[in-house]
Amino acid sequence: MGILSKKKEARLKRKKRVRKKVFGTEERPRLTVFRSARHIYCQLIVDTSGHTLTSASTVDKEVREHAPFERKIDAANFVGKLVAKRAIEKGVSKVVFDRNGFLYHGRVKAIADGARQGGLSF
Repeated sequence: MGILSKKKEARLKRKKRVRKKVFGTEERPRLTVFRSARHIYCQLIVDTSGHTLTSASTVDKEVREHAPFERKIDAANFVGKLVAKRAIEKGVSKVVFDRNGFLYHGRVKAIADGARQGGLSF
């Protein structure tokens, strides 16, 4: 794996622990979140087939065309609503949330809240 920072190693350790239990199916795909310093990404994954149904991030054209966000949390909330809208268009209303080893607060929580507001249940 190479030399990683202690912080990243801890996140990957949490990720492994969470992924033991979280699994996406056709009926209930996995909504996974990745958070970098500047952007946030989320996608709906069906683990049985290994396909990504839809995704959204702060680098998407739709998000960039939106008025500038005051905070990164506001952008994450918008991304959550966007991925929920795209999922509902694909006929998905129930998902399993995968925080990907990140702590459930701040931008990760904002994605989850935005997805709930957009109509997804988990």
